[in-house]
Amino acid sequence: MANKLEVLYISYDGLTDPLGQSQIIPYMQGLAKTGYGIHILSCEKKNRFGEQKKQIEEILSNSNIYWHPVPYTHKPPVLSTVYDIRRLKSAAWKLNKKHHFSIVHCRSYITAFVGMYLKRKTGAKFVFDMRGFFADERVEGGLWSLQNPVYRVVYNYFKRKEKEFLINSDYTVTLTEKAKTEIREHFSLGEKTPKIEVIPCCADTDFFSAARVSEKEKNDLAHQLSILPNDMIISYSGSIGTWYMPDEMLDFFKELSNTYANAKFLIITHDNPQKIVEAAARKNIDRKKIIITKSLRWQMPLFLSLSHIALFFIKPVYSKMASSPTKMGEIMSMGIPFIANSGVGDMDMFVEKTGNGLLVKNFTSESYLDVIKKIPDLLRLDPAVLRTKAMEEYSLTHGIAVYQKIYEHLTQ
Repeated sequence: MANKLEVLYISYDGLTDPLGQSQIIPYMQGLAKTGYGIHILSCEKKNRFGEQKKQIEEILSNSNIYWHPVPYTHKPPVLSTVYDIRRLKSAAWKLNKKHHFSIVHCRSYITAFVGMYLKRKTGAKFVFDMRGFFADERVEGGLWSLQNPVYRVVYNYFKRKEKEFLINSDYTVTLTEKAKTEIREHFSLGEKTPKIEVIPCCADTDFFSAARVSEKEKNDLAHQLSILPNDMIISYSGSIGTWYMPDEMLDFFKELSNTYANAKFLIITHDNPQKIVEAAARKNIDRKKIIITKSLRWQMPLFLSLSHIALFFIKPVYSKMASSPTKMGEIMSMGIPFIANSGVGDMDMFVEKTGNGLLVKNFTSESYLDVIKKIPDLLRLDPAVLRTKAMEEYSLTHGIAVYQKIYEHLTQ
């Protein structure tokens, strides 16, 4: 690259959020290495920013990435978001006066308002990294009730803006082939056919590697968590609720325990463990079979390494056709097979193609038992093969390469 081109990446999620550290910083580090001048404008939550500011600054400084944090406004609903959009626009405009950005890369819908504004004002190329169908996610996740006239107006407004973002973007990025097909076939965009690339939530396969974990570390952690050598460990990692289905996962585990008496459910989460304990008690699941713990990101490969199988159920609703679970690439990169549910993102297509997991068709005992019968085959899968398939589909290297291709196309 003869001249260093400046890119402004805008995120409403903070870099001090777990998502920022797993799904923003690694991509931007990779792109910075290819010669682009990367600037990140993000909204940071007060407590996390205070705790992790220095750590993130050090990571980004070592990667030659420039960080421009602004405070995130929590309340009141809707108005706080409007305020944050205005603040992001102002910050982006000031930064552009100094750096003259060639590309403004916007993560999701809130920042797309800023990207489209900067494109119209400066001619910068606008990348709409839409992630999912934002307005539908808010409704189906129970955050916006269409019974409330205010949220109904907000929903309809965002659905109109969604089309505007797609029509005005110089490139759109989705997480799934299903979402790409939905946009192409069912969105009325007139004569505009947006350029769309699919980049799933990728994993840092160097970081999520069983080779990073020593047997001593593994044995020490197993002892600490009261895991015995002959236990079969089914694990879930991440937050509980909204999209993930703890009750159904516990129901599945109860059926599994009837077949495998040595099964234990390892739940790695920062959420309130009491809710999980109470739900398990209601279902008459032996408390000794439920292990609830939490892990810092740098410890995740160690904690996941205790798993024989990973489990995650996601609500199979309309908006989730655009979903790519971050944990999926991380799990497979560790050489761990998974059990999930059908009807989410490209999951069905991926399982049919690779055989890296099993899918329950619906949340019934019959469907659970059908999958449980196939677990011996799942446990025979070669971890090295699982990892290779993960690297082919979900490696960070692949994701960075596609983003680089987009940037090069826009700056030729």
